[in-house]
Amino acid sequence: MSSQTDDGPSRERILAAATRLFAERGYDATSTRAIGEAVGLNIATVAYHVGAKPELYRAVMRRAHRAQREAVTAALAGLTACGPAPAETRAALLGFVDAYLSFCLAHPEVPALWMRRWLAEGTELAEIETDFAGPLVAEVAASVRAVLDRAGLGAGADVEMLVFTIVWTAHSFAQAGVIDAAGRRLGPRDLPALDRFRRHLHAVVTGVLDRPAP
Repeated sequence: MSSQTDDGPSRERILAAATRLFAERGYDATSTRAIGEAVGLNIATVAYHVGAKPELYRAVMRRAHRAQREAVTAALAGLTACGPAPAETRAALLGFVDAYLSFCLAHPEVPALWMRRWLAEGTELAEIETDFAGPLVAEVAASVRAVLDRAGLGAGADVEMLVFTIVWTAHSFAQAGVIDAAGRRLGPRDLPALDRFRRHLHAVVTGVLDRPAP
């Protein structure tokens, strides 16, 4: 068994390997044995440091959510600090979108983990949506709604669906990019494709803001 001074580094190695494997394979197809083998530890040692597979997965998703929340909170601070002028509000909202897209590109494992859950991976661990995803989306939607109301924008916008649209598209592009007419995959590292996607996402967001009230 590892010594007490080994606990931190060993746990970090386990969580890093688990994050990579859960992102690549999903919860159901990733075994504790595979995670242990990835870091040269046996199942008992993995369990000692992190717990059984459900606890390990919760720890991975908690870390992913923490990173996501920190990025979103920082971006929201910039959005809520903008002035009430409509043009300034539009620019601030697009800045928020760009900040979230940049986070997804810099931390592709986070979109991958959530996309695996969208495919019904680890459905018995529904508290992850209850504790993490649901509250964060609600917080973002409420903040965006308040900023738009202050600027007199987006009276007809479904802000919650707008937030989900930003998440869905940013996650998908960060993972898969787009397919061109020749069947080639242009990933997020392809700068022209990234610029085209960013412009399109901006157009979607501003289009929603211009939707008339029902």
